[in-house]
Parts: sequence; structure tokens; C-alpha cells
Amino acid sequence: MTRTLYSLVFTLCMPLVLFRLLLRARKAPAYARRWHERLALGGDLRPDGIWVHAVSVGEAIAAAPMVRQLLERYPQLPVTITCMTPTGSEQIRKMFGDRVGHTYLPYDLPWLQRRFIRRLRPRVGVIMETELWPNMVHEAKAAEVPLILANARLSERSARGYRRVGWLVRPMFAALDWVAVQTEAEAQRFARLGVAQESMSITGSIKFDLQPDSDVLEQAAQLRGQWSGRPVWIAASTHAGEDEHILAAHRQVLESHSDALLILVPRHPERFGDVAKLIAGANMNAVLRSSGKTPMRADQVLLGDTMGELMMLYACADIAFVGGSLVAHGGHNYLEPAALGLPIISGPHSFNFTEISELLQGSGALQRVADQRELATAVIRLISEPTAARQAGTAGLAVVKDNQGALERLLQGIDTEIGVGDFKVPATE
Repeated sequence: MTRTLYSLVFTLCMPLVLFRLLLRARKAPAYARRWHERLALGGDLRPDGIWVHAVSVGEAIAAAPMVRQLLERYPQLPVTITCMTPTGSEQIRKMFGDRVGHTYLPYDLPWLQRRFIRRLRPRVGVIMETELWPNMVHEAKAAEVPLILANARLSERSARGYRRVGWLVRPMFAALDWVAVQTEAEAQRFARLGVAQESMSITGSIKFDLQPDSDVLEQAAQLRGQWSGRPVWIAASTHAGEDEHILAAHRQVLESHSDALLILVPRHPERFGDVAKLIAGANMNAVLRSSGKTPMRADQVLLGDTMGELMMLYACADIAFVGGSLVAHGGHNYLEPAALGLPIISGPHSFNFTEISELLQGSGALQRVADQRELATAVIRLISEPTAARQAGTAGLAVVKDNQGALERLLQGIDTEIGVGDFKVPATE
């Protein structure tokens, strides 16, 4: 009855949902395309295989090592990856091309999810992090599709939100076959929401298993070599309300290090134009990464207005500020700069990555700042004290290496749910 009420409300809200999609399409035209896939029509579906759902860019990147391993272990099983955003879709195709099927996940209405599941007929569904929908889970279970919540994370803030609609989500969480959760604290939150203890394992975060691609590192080295030894810091995955503070902090940095270069990478592509205007309004010279031009000495900012290049741009920098943390968004993946041996700066809001950020902070790899003044001070100190910067970077890299292994534990759990049988490639001796 509760899910029926949810479905009724969702149906009544569909005109608003579609209107919002049109509004988003004004800044990101890709939202106006492939609507039929959101209604469970068309799309590149590869039936009778493995279904992976990664909501957007970050989850797609996190899932990539797992998907590559699944393609190797199960060459006879096709893989289909779903997402919700055009940027996630672009990232999936960039990483895998035609090696995997791909479509948008339909809206969470029972008849749409039912049609999608019947067309895909997955042998197993692997949902990244916490991208769960009541009808999606219900229809998958009705079709006897095992569901795995992989690399599962749940902040206390998100858990409180779920508890407010416990009448709706408890059956959804209880229906999961296996939850590969990152930490003990998060396991306790999932348990309070209805996940059975016997259906849950603490596997750690597969984001620790990140291995920077050698081609990416080579591209970064070539790009950095054109910048004449300038100190470079990056502000990555920034959100509305942060860029103004970051640019003000960079202005202070330039007073101490006049040749410093800021790489500014907004989280969402629809904001690229707005951020370019903010840079111009701050009376700073900028080069757009999409132009292919090299920043000259007179340029103070490189605007990262391309998709799929974040790791490469991180690798161009000496210092990394992780966005979504000066505003109450909860931060982003701190392990990407850590895996590159960069000293990390974060704002006060890291609740989406509490355990990881605290682990990095405890090791000396991550420094928290409260505002633009403290951000500028931290960047200036790390530029002026290269030994301290190297020590922080080395500490972060050690944290990453010491916590690797989650990916293999996750893959073993997926093996169990698939039933290795005749599908898995035997190990070579």
C-alpha cells in the first residue's frame, strides 16, 4: 500500500519532472535527448547478463575497475550500465565504448521498471553506492534478480532522511540480497533501515583501489611541461557558491606567488559558462581547457570545461582543493588526489566522505579550512613549504595503498550471487 501511494504521487508529479528536465536542457541540451530511454524504450540493452547502475560521473568512474574485472571474469555475460545523467552517460561511453550496453535508467514507476527488467533480464544487478529506488528494487525482486548494493555508503544526514520515510524504504532495504558496505558506522546505519545483518559485509571502499592510468599521467606530464615550472593548485568538483570564494583565495595566493596558476573545475558542465563569467568578473585572465590553448604567464586560471579529464587535471597540480566542501554539499572523492600523492585541502563539509576524510586528515594528508582566507593561507603555505607538501602527499598515498583490497572482496561477493558455474573464466596457474 505504501509503495502504491508513492507510485501514485510520482505519477501525478511526472509533468513537473518532465518540466524540470526541460529546464535543465536549457543549460545542458543533452537532457533533451533520449527521453524514450527514461520511459524504458530503446537504449542499448544487452540481455541475460550483468546490470550495473551508476547514477552519474563519480559513480561511473568508481565502478570502472569493477566493470573491467567483470568483463574479464565473465566474457560470456554481457554487461549493461545504466545511469541518470548525460555526463554519466558520456563518461560511460568514453571509458568502455561498445564493450558494454548502456541506457538511462527509467523513471521509478512500476510499469516502466517492469518493462525495463523484462527487456534486460539481468542475471544480477549491481547498484553503486546508494542509488536505490523502491519500484526498481521491487520489480527486480519480483523477477528474481539478485540485487547487490556495491561500495555502499550512507552518511548520518542521508540516514536521517531515509528514516523520515521509513514506511517506504524499509522494505526496499530489506529486499537487498547483499550490501557491500564501506565502514562499520555505515553498516549500523543500513541495519537500522532494514538491511539484514547476514546480508551485509564490510568490504571497504573500492575507491581505494584506484590506479591512475599511465596514459593519463603521461598526458598530464606533457601538459604541465608547457607551464614553465609555475606553482599549480586545483579546485576540483566545485559547486555554486564556492567559485567566488576560490577566486578570492587565488587573488590572495597571487599576492605571495604571482606566477601561481589555478585549475578551476566545476562539478557540472551546465555551470561552465557561469564560472567563466565569474572569472572575468574577478578581473583574472583565463584559458578554457576546451580551447586546447596553453596558459601563458599572464593567465591566472585554467578553466576545466571538459568532461572526463579530472584525474589528468589533478595530476597537473601540486595541491588539491576538493569542492563541494565549502558549501554544505558534503565533499567529493578525496581519494583521487590522494592516489596521485597530492596534499589535500577540504572545506568543513565532508559528510558524504566522513570516514575517508577523517582517515586522510588523521594521517596528515588532508587539511580542513573554514573559509576563503584559510584556504588562501593553506595554499600559500604548501607552495612555500614544498617539503611539507611532499610529506602530506606521501601520507595520503600511503593511506590509499594501506586500504586497498575492497575491489577483490566485492568481486568475490558478486561471484557468489551470479553463481560462478560455467560463466567465470578459470584462473590460470
